[in-house]
Amino acid sequence: MPKFLPPVGPQRTLSLAQLTNSVGDGAYYVTSALYFTHVVGLAPARIGLGLTVAWAVGSLVGVPLGRIADRRGPRGTAVVLALATGAAVASFLVVRDFALFLAAACLYATAQSGLAAARQALLAGLVAKEERTGALAHLQSTLNAGLAVGAALGGLALSAGTTAAYLAVFSVDAASFLLSALVLLRLPPVAAVPGDRGAKLAVLRDRPYAVVTLLNAVLLIRMPLLSVGLPLWITERTEAPEWVVSALFVLNTGAVMLFQVRTARFVNGISTAARAIRRSGALMVLTCLVLAMSAVDDPWLAVTALAGGSVLLVAAEMLHSAGSWQLSFDLAPAGRIGEYQGFFGTGVTVARTLGPLLLTMLLVGRGTAGWLLLGGVVLAASYALGPAARWAAGTRQEPDAVVVAQGV
Repeated sequence: MPKFLPPVGPQRTLSLAQLTNSVGDGAYYVTSALYFTHVVGLAPARIGLGLTVAWAVGSLVGVPLGRIADRRGPRGTAVVLALATGAAVASFLVVRDFALFLAAACLYATAQSGLAAARQALLAGLVAKEERTGALAHLQSTLNAGLAVGAALGGLALSAGTTAAYLAVFSVDAASFLLSALVLLRLPPVAAVPGDRGAKLAVLRDRPYAVVTLLNAVLLIRMPLLSVGLPLWITERTEAPEWVVSALFVLNTGAVMLFQVRTARFVNGISTAARAIRRSGALMVLTCLVLAMSAVDDPWLAVTALAGGSVLLVAAEMLHSAGSWQLSFDLAPAGRIGEYQGFFGTGVTVARTLGPLLLTMLLVGRGTAGWLLLGGVVLAASYALGPAARWAAGTRQEPDAVVVAQGV
């Protein structure tokens, strides 16, 4: 068990904060769509529109909120944004029309985007540089464990199907962010960066880092595979039973909990991060090939292909996560971690917004050809990230970053 726990101190406290709100989020994710339709009374199209607008707003404010974390101190900023996220979730309890729903969703997405950036800046200030990727691996494992527990709680609410059950889930999620804020207060403060070092929002002028972020956003398109791409593929293009969707989610979650920390141990610099991402791209090609083979008439052959492809998918996911974490920190200038993490995190928003549409068009619309195209695009982006990271490292003033980058 100790191998799966982060070291005692700031890393374990950060993991505890992650665990508290991820349990609430897990319950929220599996119940929110039905809550907004059955309780709030919104049409699915309006829910989709509102969430798209909200996450677009969240992606725009991530950078300035990250800069605030740098300038005002990441611990206090993270606490305030955790409380703001909890308030946004609590407001969903009383909204009953689209305008209020949109306002609450925008607050939720804004606070979540800023909280992610502030937490990264907080981790950078409390954890040694060489330990950050390992710390993030522990956080990812904790996140998946919390989501799994929360999803089980959400499943109970879905089984009950009552308004009271849905309201209880949202209350738990709101309370989880309050608890997370209290846990974050147990961390030692990280000094704010004094003065105005360089141009405001310098990350927007950093073209090499922007290219790295863009390429990483392409790789993140695989994020909605488990929630959107594979469920649609299984129901529309294969003979596999629908329960396989749930089984694949459990497989992915369990594998990340067990192996993400081990995978991240081999990533300790820009060169090893680029290598991990290249291997991730190669595994994604194999993933797409194997999953495409599930479009057969035999249900059990389809299940076998889906299971094999999902194993390859989670391996690719863990390698990409470890490599991208390392690059996002190593290529960010000291004193601007929050600002740069806020910008790097926009890739997640892009994946959440555009990923479902792109995957539906490719997989359901084009079938096997769509899988091959997806694998080819991901492979090309994964191999392009190495040169892009070397370019970005070469523009930094830190000599060690340039030396390490020569091995990319």
